[in-house]
Amino acid sequence: MPAMPATMPAMPATLQSLPLLARGKVRDIYAVGSDRLLLVASDRLSAFDVVMKDPVPGKGRLLTQMALFWFERLQHFVPTHLTGEAPQSVVAASEHPLIEGRAMLVKRLQPLLCEAVVRGYIAGSGWKAYAETGSVCGLPLPPGLAPTQPLAEPIFTPATKAAAGAHDENIRFDALEALLGAARAAELRETALRLFRVASAHALTRGIVIADTKFEFGLDDVGRLTLMDEALTPDSSRFWLADDLRQGRIVALDKQPLRDWLASTGVTGGTEQAALDLPATVIAGIQERYAHAQQLLCT
Repeated sequence: MPAMPATMPAMPATLQSLPLLARGKVRDIYAVGSDRLLLVASDRLSAFDVVMKDPVPGKGRLLTQMALFWFERLQHFVPTHLTGEAPQSVVAASEHPLIEGRAMLVKRLQPLLCEAVVRGYIAGSGWKAYAETGSVCGLPLPPGLAPTQPLAEPIFTPATKAAAGAHDENIRFDALEALLGAARAAELRETALRLFRVASAHALTRGIVIADTKFEFGLDDVGRLTLMDEALTPDSSRFWLADDLRQGRIVALDKQPLRDWLASTGVTGGTEQAALDLPATVIAGIQERYAHAQQLLCT
């Protein structure tokens, strides 16, 4: 399986030709006039909602190309934030190398202050909630589920978007209705479940099970629900190899092995832990898993 090139610049310099609006956990966001944004994916790595000290060379390009692949496939089911314009068209020529392959020129939307999480299996925070209460986000689940056992149907388990350094929090659907209104919450649930089913069907033909994923949405200038940020990358999804799962083993092509390693060293989040040095073997493992996921899903 191919590895991401280790010679690419890991942390692109701040662009000078556009105003920087925000620096997220992974992406830098620049204003392009009043109606567009330039999203530039760095090679920063986050886990437990904090940013690690060490980047993963090539990760930003890989995430961008995977997201573009999924936006193209899903645009028939929901509007996306892409403008269709080349990112290089809005920056100085001297800055083209800084954004090559890692930028998206998108519409400026009104973000919904929640994450649309869909689960086909119970893992991560969902597994913790299930083990404690037998339910996730207020949805009761059958007793005795195993991590490798699929749910009868995917479930929608929304979460709030936390401030920097804090953890996202799973919420019940009635809390989402209070946040967005009943009609918009129902639309969000139906859209996220539809996208998950479409993506899962494609992934299975490529030997990958999408155990869960999170989508982010905003509203455009006429109030249409619009898919934004990224979609179905190893940063926002759990990708499991289907052949191994049939044998009762979880082989993850995502961030879970990193989370497991961090937890084994006592890291559970917090800004004081963000400067942690990651071993070269951990970074190489992320490169390999992410590249394998892209190769299977997008080629």
